[in-house]
Amino acid sequence: MDRIRDRLSDRDLTILRSVDDHQFLTTRQIELLHFASVAPDARGRVTRRALARLRGLRVLDTLDRRVGGARAGSRGFVYHVGVAGDRLLDHSQRRSGRLRYEPTTRFVDHRLAVADAHVALSVACRTDRLELIDSAVEPRSWRTYTGIGSARRTLKPDLFAETATGDDQVTAWFIEIDLGSEHLPTLLTKCREYEAYRQTGIEQDHHGAFPLVIWSMTHPNEAKATRRRHALAEAIAADRHLPGALFRIVTPSDLVSLIANGGTT
Repeated sequence: MDRIRDRLSDRDLTILRSVDDHQFLTTRQIELLHFASVAPDARGRVTRRALARLRGLRVLDTLDRRVGGARAGSRGFVYHVGVAGDRLLDHSQRRSGRLRYEPTTRFVDHRLAVADAHVALSVACRTDRLELIDSAVEPRSWRTYTGIGSARRTLKPDLFAETATGDDQVTAWFIEIDLGSEHLPTLLTKCREYEAYRQTGIEQDHHGAFPLVIWSMTHPNEAKATRRRHALAEAIAADRHLPGALFRIVTPSDLVSLIANGGTT
C-alpha cells in the first residue's frame, strides 16, 4: 500500500475521493470534474490514461456494464473504488464488499444521475454562473432528527447544495433526482418528509432559512416526463399540509438555470 500511495499524485487522490463520494462516476464525469485544465484536444486522452493507471493499481475498478454499451470503449466505463483505493481511504469500516455483486441498472443509473447534477453545478461554478459554497451527495447530504414521539428519523436528499449568485444572495437547496421509476404517492410522501423536517427548525437555525427543495424529473419518454412533472405539481398544490413555495420542479437541463436564478423559474 505504501508503494501504491507513493505513485499517486494529488489529482489521483482527489479523483479517488470524488469516486468514493459519488459511489459511481463515468469517464466523462471524472473528466469534467478533474481534467478541465488540460487542453481540450488532449483532455480525453489524458483522462483515459490516468484512469487506466488507477485501474491497474486497483485504486479504482469498473463495473461490467458500460454507458453506451460495449462500443463506447473505455469512455463508457463506470468507475467505483477498488480494493487498494478502499484501503487508501482508510474508512473506519471497509466498504469494498458492497460490490461483490453487480448492482442493479436502476441503482447505478440513479447514482450517475445524481452525479450528473453535482457535476453540472461544479462546472457552473467553474464558469462563474454561480458560486458553489458547499455541496454533498448522499449519504453525507442526509439529515437525522427527532420526529413525533421522539422517534429517530432520517431525511435522505439525493444532493445538498449551497450557492451564491452575483448579488451575494446565499441559498441552500435539497435536490431530488427522479428518473421516472417511482410512483407519484412515493414522491408525495418524500415531500411530506421535507415538510416534517422543516417544522423542526433545525435547518433554519443553521442557514437562516429552510433550503428550497428541487425535484429534477425526467423519464425515457419525454411526454411521460412532462405528465409526471405536472402531476407532482398538482399533487403538492392539492395537499393543504404542504407549502407549495417550498418546492420547485424542473427538467434536468433546467436545474442549473433555476439555481443560478435563485429559485426563480
